[in-house]
Parts: sequence; C-alpha cells; structure tokens
Amino acid sequence: MRELAPQVLGVLARRFGDFATAEDAVQEALLAAATQWPVEGLPANPRGWLIQVGYRRMIELVRGEQARRRREDLVAREAPDDRQHAPAADEELTTERDDTLVLLLLCCHPALTSASAVALTLRAVGGLSTAEIARAFLVPEATMAQRISRAKQRIRSSGLPFRMPEPAERADRLTAVRQVLYLIFTEGHTSTAGPDLRRVDLATEAIRLARALHALLPGDSESAGLLALMLLTEARSPARTSPSGELISLADQDRTRWDAAAIAEGVALVTWALPRGPVGPYQVQAAIAALHDEAPSTEATDWPQILALYEVLEQLAGSPVVALNRAVATAMVHGPTAGLAALDALADDPRLAGHHRLPAARAHLHEMAGDRELAIADYRAAAGRTSSLPEHRYLTMRAARLAAEPDSSTADVRPASADATPATADVRPASADTTPATADVRPASADTTPATADVRPAGTRRAPGPSGAAGPGDLAAAGPAIAGPTSTSAPAAGRAEPGTS
Repeated sequence: MRELAPQVLGVLARRFGDFATAEDAVQEALLAAATQWPVEGLPANPRGWLIQVGYRRMIELVRGEQARRRREDLVAREAPDDRQHAPAADEELTTERDDTLVLLLLCCHPALTSASAVALTLRAVGGLSTAEIARAFLVPEATMAQRISRAKQRIRSSGLPFRMPEPAERADRLTAVRQVLYLIFTEGHTSTAGPDLRRVDLATEAIRLARALHALLPGDSESAGLLALMLLTEARSPARTSPSGELISLADQDRTRWDAAAIAEGVALVTWALPRGPVGPYQVQAAIAALHDEAPSTEATDWPQILALYEVLEQLAGSPVVALNRAVATAMVHGPTAGLAALDALADDPRLAGHHRLPAARAHLHEMAGDRELAIADYRAAAGRTSSLPEHRYLTMRAARLAAEPDSSTADVRPASADATPATADVRPASADTTPATADVRPASADTTPATADVRPAGTRRAPGPSGAAGPGDLAAAGPAIAGPTSTSAPAAGRAEPGTS
C-alpha cells in the first residue's frame, strides 16, 4: 500500500484541487483497506479500490465543508469555489495517470522549510504514518503532526494548482526534490542524535523514493547520480559497525561485507550519467563514492583522483564541508601538513562553528603527522560537539587509545574516516564517505586545473571532439558552477535537524 498511496493521492488532488483534504481522504482509504482486506481478501485492482474509496470519502469531506461554510455564512477559505467542489455524480474519474512526480514537486515546494518538506514527503509520497516519521526524527508525534499540518496549510494558502510546474521553474523544483530526498537519506545513514548510528527505515525509504524519481525521469542524469550516490554509500553499511554497535573506520572495515550488488548498480548508474551531462554535484559525489567502493583497500584508493573530484565539486557546489573533505584528500595526496594548512583556512568560517567535523578532521591529520597531543585534544573537542552517541564513543575511544600509547608511537596513520566525516570514522555519507570510484578524473594536461578535469567512467577512453576539443564527458563543458545541494549534511548546508520546523 505504501507504493499505491502517492498514486491515489495524486489522482484525488488533481481531481479536487485540494491537497490537504485529499491527503486526509487517502489516509482513511488506507485505514479501510487495512481493516477490510485481511477479512475480505485482496481486491482484483487494489489501486482502483483505494481510489474509489478515497474518492467517495473526498466527496463527503468537500460537501461537508461546503455545508459548514453555508451554515456559518463564511467566505470560502483559501481555495476558490471553482477549484474545490464536489464533482457531478456522472463525471468520469480519470485514474490511469501517475501523478507521483507532481506530488513530489508539490511536497518539496520552495515555500516550505526543509524540515517541513521532509516530513510532508515522507507522509504523502512515502506513505509513512505521522507516528513513524516522529519516531524516525526523535520528536513527539504531536510535534510532527503540527509540522505536517502547517506544511499542508502553507501549500493550500499558496494557491498552487496540482499540476506539473512550467518548464521555466521545473529545474529549480527538481533540485529541491533531490535535496529533500538526500536530506532524508543522510539522516537515515547517520542520525544526527540518539543512541543509534543509523535509521534504516529512513535510508531505505530515501532510496525507494530516489528509484521512483529516476523511473519517472529516466533521462535525467542528476537524478540518476543521486540514486547512485545513495546506493554506493549505503553499500558500506553492513561493515560500518561492530556487533556491539561501535563505529568502524573505513580503513578497518571488512570490505567483503559491502553490498556488491548495490555497488555494481551504483557504478552502472554513474557510468551512464556522467557522459550525458550536464554534470552536477550528485554525480560528482557518486563518482567519489565509487572510487572508495571499488578500491581493494584504503592504501590502494586513488586519492589523486578523489582530490581532483573534490576540486570539481567545490566549483559546482562549494561549501565549508566540501572544502573540509578536500583538505583531507589533500593530506592523503600531499601529506598531513598540506591538509592542515587547508583546514586552517576554514577555522573562522561561522558555518562550521560548534560543529564536530572540523576538530575531528584536524585530529585525524594531526594523528597522521604524529602530533599525538594535538590529535588527542582535537578528538576530545570533536567528541564534545557531536550529539550522536556512536560518534561520541568513537571519538572518545580514539583519543583514549592515543593517550595510552607510548610517546614514540606514531599511531595508525590510515584515514580514520575517509568513509564519511574525515577523521571521525564513518559518520556522514556526503563527505569523503562518498567518493566516485567510477570517474576517470585525470588532468587534461600536466598543469590542468580542476575546471578541466576529465570526468568519465573509469576504464573508458574518450574520443577527442573536433580539432581535439573536449568530448561530452569533460567538465569544462558543464558551464558555470551549478547551484544545488552539496554532499554535506551539516546544518550549514541546509540539513533538516530533528526537532526543527
């Protein structure tokens, strides 16, 4: 029923022009199905059954509302009478269209806050109950219900018709959809608070919705890149924690436990997407993730290629967290001193103030450099800033292990968190934990800049264009920086934090 819910909602919202009331009618239809189907059996056409039950309930709700208005002699609320009315009894109900994409675009409208868009998308398109969403974000059910209600009211008061946006605004609206889906995924992959590292239900739902978006827009390379990024990141999840729930750094993970099928699917998607362009931030991040996933070990990872990709990503969608991850990649290529110098440039950025990522990355690079005391201090500082209990334990234990080592120890200089927040184990999918292993990012010349990096699937060779011009896989043809979400999941990047609205 979860897959049918958005289709039914789309039919009713399109027919009646009232998203909020249609959503209530669909919930009642789902409740009726949950009660009747186990007793009476599954109908021959479950989707048609839900539409008919929801349609009848919608007529009752709309007519009841019209009667209330007449009794109270009030002006119609926000929607004019020609948009909200009970149709004639003999009017045909069109049910064949799939309005899931229109529904996604409506739920992710720019007028909504990120937190509201996430909640409304999970409810209306994901089919999750209010209680399920509240549990996932560790807030009371009443709080989540208010958030969803306010989101529906905002959409209602906006007067937006239930239809596909005009071409001029469609690209921006699709960008918002991708961002909301990725926010859901990042919270599921690494929860911002609480005792558990992951919220599997959210990550699974985000991937399901990303699949649906890719199916609805099979030619959209950036939507394919988003799905690839999620798959390549989630593929490492089986090895991210020990049986007791403790974080395991990327360097120490048992790579035989990674999901080979998910990696193969993600690599195939990003390999398909990159040559088609325009190249966007999700495709670049998927390429970074693929590079990590395809490497047999941390030491064998193609760090120069990853560094080149982060430089490309900074041009497409720069942010302090992207710069932070580039600094870690710089350290892996040019040494910890170079990486620390790059981190120093971020020290005064207010968007990282109070966040654990910066001291965690700094601690990792100090550890690489053999500066034990500085590494211990930064690990402890990072532990004090994170609200995630698994991250706090990991960072605290890392500091304690270094403190217990003899002064002559140089510690383990492998990257502690190439699989997410650098130096903090595997704590965030968008950072170094997502790096394409499928893009062949080699300099076009010995002194090439990131803007001319050659981004294409690994193992392929590009035929030169006319007069030696770059082929379709060359990022130089992507134009100016593309606006949109970066690989970060930090609040500075617009992440919806639990408890916000």
